[in-house]
Order: sequence, then C-alpha cells, then structure tokens
Amino acid sequence: METQQDTKEKPIFGAAEIGALAHLYRGEMYQSKIWRGRLDTTTNWAVVITGIALSATFTDINASPMPILLVSWVVVAFLLFEARRYLFYDVFRVRVRVMEINFYGPLLRGEGVRVDNGWNDVLAEDYTDLRFHISLLEAVGRRLRRTYGWIFAAQLGCYLAKILVHPVAATSLADLTERAAIGPISGELALAFGFLFHATWATIAVATLRSQKAVGLPHKRVGPDVILAFAEAPRPNGRR
Repeated sequence: METQQDTKEKPIFGAAEIGALAHLYRGEMYQSKIWRGRLDTTTNWAVVITGIALSATFTDINASPMPILLVSWVVVAFLLFEARRYLFYDVFRVRVRVMEINFYGPLLRGEGVRVDNGWNDVLAEDYTDLRFHISLLEAVGRRLRRTYGWIFAAQLGCYLAKILVHPVAATSLADLTERAAIGPISGELALAFGFLFHATWATIAVATLRSQKAVGLPHKRVGPDVILAFAEAPRPNGRR
C-alpha cells in the first residue's frame, strides 16, 4: 500500500516559480550581506581598541601593561556581541548556500530543477519552523577561529613582550613574576589567571570545531544538522 509520502506529487517549477526563487535568493543574499556588515563592525572595534591599548602600553618604556589586560575583557564583550549576531547571519548564509548548491548548481549544469534529495522540503521547513542552525557556543568558537583568536594571540604576544623587555630585559623568573604583579595580586597568580584565560578560549575554539563533511540527509523533521548538510554538501566532482 502506498504511503502519503509515496503518493506526494513532485513539485512543478515553472517560470513563475523559478522567478520567485530568484527573488527569494536575492532577499536572503541581501540579509546575509547586512548581517555580514554588522559582524565586520564589531570586529573593527575590537581591532581598534586593541591597537589603542598597545599604543598606550608601548608609548613609554616604563608604561604599565595594564591596558592590554583591561582591553582583553572589552574584546570578550565584543566577541559575545558578535557571536550573537553571527547566529542571525548564519541563518541567511545557510539558506543562500542551500539554493546555490541545490537549485542554481543543477540549473547551471543543464540538469534543470532537481528535488530528488528533498532540498526544497528542507528549505520550506526551515522557513516554517524558524530556528538558529548553531548554538551560541558554536558561534563563539567560529568567531574565535576566524578572527578573535588572532586578536587574543596578538594581545598575549605583546603582553609577554612588554613584561620581558621593558624597562630592561628580564634575566630571571623572579623578574618576570614581579613585573606581572597587579597591585595586591602576585605575579604568579596573575600569570596563572592569564594562562587560564587564553587556555579557555583556545579550548572553546577547538571543541566547537565542526566537521565540514556533509552529514546524512534523513527524511524526517528538519533540524539544524539537516539544513546544514544541504548547505555543505560536496559537489559532484568531490570538491567543496
């Protein structure tokens, strides 16, 4: 006996439907561009304030490295703001990739509109049941790997350079810990806390690293992994 899924008619894509999809693609691309600009704005501010802190620290040979430490927490705030924005950006980015790979790709190869893998149902369900495709922690990890990890690494390198060579080159571990002291906080404790800070963001960046290989495409209620699979599906020649 045929099931409802078996008897479901194949969707027909005529000129009107293809035109509507073209307008939908343009709209999603525009939204993606808008949110991409918002991401760049936050990143630019993080870079600017880091540059200001480094300038203040290295302006004078006796200047304190405290600005680098303080600006690290401001950059953390920018990272969280940007990760939140990335959640919205990722929604539109994934939809664009789904249409590019599964709709425009076959059209350009002369295969016509193909729906044999059910990408249209997946995209329709994504519009019906709107949700983020990744978690906030995954968004933080992605921004760390792409941008903020390099900013934190630059801050760390400049901080170590400051306490190692200013006002004169450190000749012992005692000199290093003495320069790392922050008021009543001992140098040993300050260095340990700094190590924990940088180890934390590095761990998040590695732990949230997602495989770029496409996962299976099950015929079931659409979830984040399914929509991502259609957006990350490999091309016929095996390249991505």
